[in-house]
Amino acid sequence: MSYAFQTDERLGIPLPVLHMEWEQYSEKERSDIIYKWEVIRGRIPNRVAQLERIINEKQALLYEEEDFPTSCRLNSEIAELASCINDLHLWYRVNQDVAAKIHR
Repeated sequence: MSYAFQTDERLGIPLPVLHMEWEQYSEKERSDIIYKWEVIRGRIPNRVAQLERIINEKQALLYEEEDFPTSCRLNSEIAELASCINDLHLWYRVNQDVAAKIHR
């Protein structure tokens, strides 16, 4: 197959892996890719909400934490989770670009 969806462990969702340029795919393949991505994309807001809950839990721990190394670790974990949320927002917007390409 000339494309796949592989789970990104960091983000917690499957991401498209395209082995050709978008224009090289047939209309059917493009439609299939977009359909599969739409299903995955629909789960991104729930994943973001899940990560936000984890951030809130870690922030509550950080607020109470008095041990400096533990505070640094929690702060680093919060920053990584926030980075994941940012990346998920970027992936969420990818669909708009892909859909625009297929309708040209």
